[in-house]
Amino acid sequence: MNGVNIIVIILTLVFKKSRKGELPPYKWFFALNIVLAAAITAFAVEVGMGSSSKLFSAMVSLLPISGLSYLILTKPEFAQRKQVLYSWLPIIGIQIIGDLVEAIAPSFYAKREDYFMIAGIFAFIWAIAMWINNGKQAKKLEVERLKSIERERELEITAKLKSELEVQVNDRTKELIRQKEELQKTLDNLKSTQEQLIHAEKMASLGELTAGIAHEIQNPLNFVNNFSEVSNELIHELEEERAKSPEERDEALVTEILGDIKSNLSKINLHGKRADGIVKGMLQHSRTSTGVKVATDINELLDEYLRLSYHGLRAKDKSFNADFKADLADGLPKADLISQDIGRVFLNLINNAFYAVNQKKASLGNSTTGEKPYKPTVEVSTKMKENKILIQVKDNGMGMSEATKLKIFQPFFTTKPTGQGTGLGMSLSYDIIKAHGGEISVQSTEGIGTEISIELPILTK
Repeated sequence: MNGVNIIVIILTLVFKKSRKGELPPYKWFFALNIVLAAAITAFAVEVGMGSSSKLFSAMVSLLPISGLSYLILTKPEFAQRKQVLYSWLPIIGIQIIGDLVEAIAPSFYAKREDYFMIAGIFAFIWAIAMWINNGKQAKKLEVERLKSIERERELEITAKLKSELEVQVNDRTKELIRQKEELQKTLDNLKSTQEQLIHAEKMASLGELTAGIAHEIQNPLNFVNNFSEVSNELIHELEEERAKSPEERDEALVTEILGDIKSNLSKINLHGKRADGIVKGMLQHSRTSTGVKVATDINELLDEYLRLSYHGLRAKDKSFNADFKADLADGLPKADLISQDIGRVFLNLINNAFYAVNQKKASLGNSTTGEKPYKPTVEVSTKMKENKILIQVKDNGMGMSEATKLKIFQPFFTTKPTGQGTGLGMSLSYDIIKAHGGEISVQSTEGIGTEISIELPILTK
């Protein structure tokens, strides 16, 4: 039985070593120590008694192997160690049975000792083979266990990173929502300010247009009033002449007076129609744009706004004076556009041109440029360019720098002093021309003048 006890001692030590540290504190560690002590005691008893009492020593040796088998086979903590025990149970069983048979029936054992020896050899070979196989499986299981631990650790790290990322995402989301709310508030304020400035720009344009119309309409009204007064005086003279006797009456004078009255009435009618046309134009301009494009005579529209712009500035500033010229191409086809919007563009560009020449005149004072005195001039022209109408507004005013030209169409950019411009005129003009499928460009030389060119598509039939 010495071999059985030695095997039990070795297995117990192996199980203690393999389990140590896995379940601290290990609750079965004390039980394994008892089994180890029992195996060592049984080995000592067997060595001490020798062959004098084989039956007793065999019974003593059953205790440690029984205790070890109970622990390994019944406790879940040792589930992975069952295969190791199964490897050695055959040789342990043959050893114990052999010792019991030898102790109880020595003659029977003596006749069949070779069988027990052969069975022991096969059981030992089986144990070694199973031990090696279990070792390989144990290594594989250990590798899998380590991989599993690594995966669990990676999952824990991933979960921790995910949790941290969720916190960061939530914080970032809150920050973005806060920034969005601030940006939305700022955008709403900007929209409100922009609407107010656009309204101010429109009102400024309307004010300039109204002043021009008032000045323009004053001329035909003066003619109407003057001719009405003269006609009234002629009628009074006619009545005096008619009151005379036929012999004293001057029929030639009567005929002349009637002719003058007829001529005056024709002139009153002419200027009355002129005033009516101006009023209709004013009403048409004051109406909100319908957004519907109609066939429009560019020459007529440009000429009208050129005069309205000039008279509007004259009405605001009596000292203002400048030459203006209109070189309008004959037979120009009509363009498909919203006349109120394009009229606003023309008015803005021409007002800017007059402002530029007036500023230059004020800056020069009584000095001269070259050999001739400075003569502020604004020119407008139209002509065909391929399948488009080219409109140009040119002045010999202050001109622009390269930096100004790059920003001239930007919203809220203005070269005028504070309170004299909203910075939306050129921006709105740019948007209106683009909405009509046209192009607008600027050519300017600082100190020389500026030329604004507009290309608009003609009306297609």
